[in-house]
Amino acid sequence: MELEYLNSIKKQFEYYKSVGEKTFDQLDEDDFFWQFNEESNSIAIIVNHIWGNMKSRWTDFLTSDGEKEWRNRDLEFESVIKTKDELLSKWNDGWKCLFDALNSVNRENFETEIFIRNQAHSILEAINRQYAHYSYHVGQIVYVGRMIKGTEWKSLTIPKGKSSEFNKTKFSKGKHDGHFSDDLK
Repeated sequence: MELEYLNSIKKQFEYYKSVGEKTFDQLDEDDFFWQFNEESNSIAIIVNHIWGNMKSRWTDFLTSDGEKEWRNRDLEFESVIKTKDELLSKWNDGWKCLFDALNSVNRENFETEIFIRNQAHSILEAINRQYAHYSYHVGQIVYVGRMIKGTEWKSLTIPKGKSSEFNKTKFSKGKHDGHFSDDLK
């Protein structure tokens, strides 16, 4: 069960990473820094926060508290990323840290107690906590990207008005294995 969960959650994280990247692919350089108003976050700010969280939570995942002393969470919500290249570098660095940590989990250490801000979590709880957090922020990235692109937006999953066509294709395969996102890539 542990390995099945780990394989499944890795695919879920990969899916949300790809959804973010499909959004990035549609944007111009300036779009990453657009803010609806002074109180809202740009995509660059959201990515900076995700990166800071990932580095803190997943560095030494099995051995140290997930809220590192060196993390400056408040700075994550400032406009510190200045270019698309810097944004992509932080994005990839954060995800690499996450996947490296997940790849270090196995049957022998699956029962390790994880702490986040001194609060105990099972590995399952710690992973699920971060999965919900990242999917929430990737959804924000998509929403901002979609606002920016307007009618030029290209659907990331099942295009509007194409649900019946998508379902017909899925059901024509009969019962089968795989991850739900396999046909959305």
